Amino acid sequence: MHPKKYFYILVALVITQANFAQEKYKILELSKNNLNYTGNPTEASYKEALAFSDKGAWFAYGLLAPSEVQAGFAGPFLMTQQNGVWLSTSFVSMHLINEQQQEVMDWKKSLVTQTSYNSHLEQKFQDNTLRVEQQLVFLSGHTAIQKTSITNISSKPIVFTPTYYSKIHLTDLQLSVEQNALKIVSTKSNAVGYLQFIKEQSSNIQVTNKGFKATTNKVVLKPNETKEMVISQTFIFPQYNWKTEQEEITNANFATVLDQTKQVKENQLAHLKAQMKPIYQTDPYTIFMSKLVLTLQNNTRIAAEGLQHDGLFPSYHYQGFHGFWAWDSWKHAAAIAHYDAQLAKNQIRALFDFQEPNGFIPDCIFRDTSIETNNYRNTKAPLAAWAVWEIYQQTKDLAFITEMYPKLQKYHAWWYNERDNDQDGICEFGATDGSLIAGKWESGMDNAVRFDHSKMLKNNEKAYSIDQESVDLNAFLYAEKNYLNQMATVLKLSQDQKKWKQESSTLKKQLQIQFWDPKTGWFYDTTLDGTSFIKQMGCEGYLPLWAGVATSKQARAIKNNLMDPNTFNTLVPLPTLAANNPKFKPDNGYWRGPIWLDQSYFGIHGLEKQGFKKESQQLTYKLIHNAEGALNKGMSIRENYHPLSGKGLEAESFSWSAAHYLLLLLNN
Repeated sequence: MHPKKYFYILVALVITQANFAQEKYKILELSKNNLNYTGNPTEASYKEALAFSDKGAWFAYGLLAPSEVQAGFAGPFLMTQQNGVWLSTSFVSMHLINEQQQEVMDWKKSLVTQTSYNSHLEQKFQDNTLRVEQQLVFLSGHTAIQKTSITNISSKPIVFTPTYYSKIHLTDLQLSVEQNALKIVSTKSNAVGYLQFIKEQSSNIQVTNKGFKATTNKVVLKPNETKEMVISQTFIFPQYNWKTEQEEITNANFATVLDQTKQVKENQLAHLKAQMKPIYQTDPYTIFMSKLVLTLQNNTRIAAEGLQHDGLFPSYHYQGFHGFWAWDSWKHAAAIAHYDAQLAKNQIRALFDFQEPNGFIPDCIFRDTSIETNNYRNTKAPLAAWAVWEIYQQTKDLAFITEMYPKLQKYHAWWYNERDNDQDGICEFGATDGSLIAGKWESGMDNAVRFDHSKMLKNNEKAYSIDQESVDLNAFLYAEKNYLNQMATVLKLSQDQKKWKQESSTLKKQLQIQFWDPKTGWFYDTTLDGTSFIKQMGCEGYLPLWAGVATSKQARAIKNNLMDPNTFNTLVPLPTLAANNPKFKPDNGYWRGPIWLDQSYFGIHGLEKQGFKKESQQLTYKLIHNAEGALNKGMSIRENYHPLSGKGLEAESFSWSAAHYLLLLLNN
């Protein structure tokens, strides 16, 4: 064959293979650079940039800013200690040193691209002599592996020695060399770190007073020749076996790990796309969906120390959220069930691991209780049965229902035993320690206007109630009775079915009468005796719509309020307090006005369930398109949003915001 013809065939083959790879991972390719991981963590407490994590790892990485770029990734950001600290600006930073002890490549001038995917990070450099490509992917929840490919694109051989050195930000670490690996031990964490050279045996690792230096064997690259180097970074907790992990690392093939990871991500995203409502099955929403999944992925942590099952942080990006919260967990699980049923189940189990004999579930739990103590002062609104049923709907896993049903029964009964001060079958939010702040926390709406004049009442030695009966709490309890009834049906527990039906029927009538104000067309909290409204029009008033409590007449009245621009149909709907309330505080008002995605979801999905599909679609469109950066690549999903301007507020990379956005996109 003529050499020229062969060349053209080869080029065509390469292009075809590249196109096939893009087609194979179509959603991944569309969704690249969905979050902006670029930054320059020059100190341990650096908080400006987001970080990429996968497979539940307790550490993460970023991309260095182009002005500060090195041949290494930013980090790692360690969630293994304190409330998240950056170990180094770039712990594994490669330098190519020639025989004159000079750097072969100027990384800042040679940077071509930096790209992030749901599956991995990568960056490329090129000058007149070399092309360098780096990729980082997680092998497991303990280990990330980084590959560097160096290609000589010049016409002459190039000689250099790959050298790695790094300065660390933390003073509490001890570095040592153990069996040709760099070992990292911290006085503030039980997790042990290891840095290993996989393909290229390190000839020398030295611990310096500020970090380490490692020099590998000299490399002679001929023209068009490529050299690959693979390094692993591990941070592993004591309950896991380092020797087993080391074997996994030794046997791992980087290309296989990367391809398998990409395939898993693509399959997850494709599976979710198939579940999306037809109006959202276009690229802008597909890309948005992948950002939501990536947000949840970055917040996922494997079981470690005090946390006995896998689950999700509300946000790794905010230091106070490095734990698992009760109602956050129920909401995460309901969304995750649509693409990772095992993680969803474990998120539920993580909180029920701490269930007390009387049925109580703590508000939040942590890996290391010397940093943050588990909060037993209060629980959170009863949404666990909803989440468990969502998981069953996706899996039809009867064993999981069998496992959870008795635990859910106990939790449900606990509310009536410990949070019904006047024993009238209508419950109140409260606390175990008698403090009003913990009682407000139990509602989840910490500073809501409806609690401005509340007081605490004692039920028994370890149970106190706020002196008002809350409509959202009792609407959730009504919904829970119905979910428990459905579980009893699949478990063929006829007596339980009868009990749940009777209780839900009675409660529904009570809710429709006690909490409903026909003059304003809204549900309100009431005084303990049920005779007076606490007349603050807040998001709690539309929860009965989602729970199925409202009559058709009540539902229409609620719909009218939700679609009114003067109350709830703001630029970003639905605010937690009506916009015409004198106490409405949309900017950093927390639960006194800003948009919380979970509450907006319940309102919009409630409209959909009651047949107001046009209205629910209109509000969903505004919720997605008017929230700052939601549809924009690079910008993260926020804890809450300004209802009038759309500005993102509070914590970045917020899990339940991502979870409820995802649920709005799906058929459910």
